[in-house]
Amino acid sequence: MHSKLPHLQSIFTADCVIFGFDEGEIKVLLVERNEYPYQGWWALPGFFVEQNETIDNAVERILYEHTGLRNIFMEQLYTFGDLKRHPQGRIITVAYYALLRLKGTTVLNPHSDYVRKAEWHPLDKLPELAFDHANIIERSLDKIRRKIKHSPIAFELLPEKFTLTQLQKVYEAIWGVTLDKRNFRKKMLNYNILKELDEKQKGVSYRAAKLYKFDKRRYAKVFQNELSFKK
Repeated sequence: MHSKLPHLQSIFTADCVIFGFDEGEIKVLLVERNEYPYQGWWALPGFFVEQNETIDNAVERILYEHTGLRNIFMEQLYTFGDLKRHPQGRIITVAYYALLRLKGTTVLNPHSDYVRKAEWHPLDKLPELAFDHANIIERSLDKIRRKIKHSPIAFELLPEKFTLTQLQKVYEAIWGVTLDKRNFRKKMLNYNILKELDEKQKGVSYRAAKLYKFDKRRYAKVFQNELSFKK
């Protein structure tokens, strides 16, 4: 005879790791907390998942309430459940990550009293973060570093039209290395996934470079398996 299971109520959160690329460097979207614990600290946009919503829906809601951003495609990264990750007890969090194309019109406007403000912070100049959020960011970055070797995710950080120098800077910023300019360009052009445009940069004081676009159709046709780009 089976006994009736007691009513169980899980307490867990969802955290959003949003990476952007601007002026040659990778940036992370952080919020300044306005509640205990870690009031006044910088942290990832994150909060408790409500009982009547899916985790995916919670992530969308939390990101909007904490930053004002909407319609951002995010992938689930990992579940963090260290016993000491939260001062109020064992609270498990499910982390999601996304790569965002930064634009001058991208306005951050929190809609929650739990957040004082939201700002982009350079990855190499992050403040001390609340909870285990530094670890979550590092795990997210490791994921991107692995994925960029066989997937065209770098183009998600660039404008629709870009130069080869801008593309190289994305790879360098993610890997934290300096790549040989000639070899990088040769490899990228040999992949045959870039469409050269009959346009050049505008409004620059130096010699304007050619502009390119990522050709999704050509990529799907040429790389039905995996792109194998390595340092």
